[in-house]
Amino acid sequence: MEEVPHDCPGADSAQAGRGASCQGCPNQRLCASGAGAAADPAIEEIKEKMKTVKHKILVLSGKGGVGKSTFSAHLAHGLAEDENTQVALLDIDICGPSIPKIMGLEGEQVRAKFKEGWEIFSDNLGVMSVGFLLSSPDDAVIWRGPKKNGMIKQFLRDVDWGEVDYLIVDTPPGTSDEHLSVVQYLAAAHIDGAVIITTPQEVSLQDVRKEISFCHKVKLPIIGVVENMSGFICPKCQKESQIFPPTTGGAEAMCQDLKIPLLGKVPLDPRIGKSCDKGQSFLVEAPDSPATVTYRSIIQRIQEFCSQRLPEGENLVGS
Repeated sequence: MEEVPHDCPGADSAQAGRGASCQGCPNQRLCASGAGAAADPAIEEIKEKMKTVKHKILVLSGKGGVGKSTFSAHLAHGLAEDENTQVALLDIDICGPSIPKIMGLEGEQVRAKFKEGWEIFSDNLGVMSVGFLLSSPDDAVIWRGPKKNGMIKQFLRDVDWGEVDYLIVDTPPGTSDEHLSVVQYLAAAHIDGAVIITTPQEVSLQDVRKEISFCHKVKLPIIGVVENMSGFICPKCQKESQIFPPTTGGAEAMCQDLKIPLLGKVPLDPRIGKSCDKGQSFLVEAPDSPATVTYRSIIQRIQEFCSQRLPEGENLVGS
């Protein structure tokens, strides 16, 4: 697991990548190079591009396999149920882009608009992923850090985002190149915050604590934590089982300890996986599921957080 050093000077520090604590850090070369720093003209270009994007939310987790992409997709689905709300979903998991499959867009290709930039798929829900640039879903993306960073810059600067109420960014596991790039490139454009995904067991929580530390280091607000796969309620007998026992108290105890909000606990429902495989919204397919009820409660809390984070004087999309 790649982690930020405990005494990291911070990506914006003059000592970034050069301090004693930076030795051996997987992010050292990126920080030392100044990639994403204020000197990069892309910062201002992206800031200008993002003026029509009201809220920006990152979905993070230090751990893989905890359901970031599933949550990102259903956060987008839930917000877009209001036809007057414009939502965009950006997948920056360069090596494992699963959003096209989950959103039912596998096999689609990006459409170019030479004046405005790349066009995303939309009615009131647009999607962008490196998966749309591959000739086959089975193609492997074998890129070093600088090329990944360049792709993220293109996504933020060259996509025709249009007027968007919510931009949701689905990220890969860890605290490395992709995370530093998206935070640094969006810093001047105002990020509302991060939603951090975990599962109940300690092997997941120990990596999620690193992600929380990363957020503090780069001054990224934390909207809250979502505990995925939080118990399983049998559809026949209604008995609840703990598939991943919270041996250290789960996300609830961690959030109390670190004084950050717990947004909700999403129980396991086999229909979630089936909906993702079919590219359908689980919220629509299983409206009465306890998981759907929890999803909707979490989405409402995120909306409330974002409405309070809007900077004074910032123009509202559509106003």
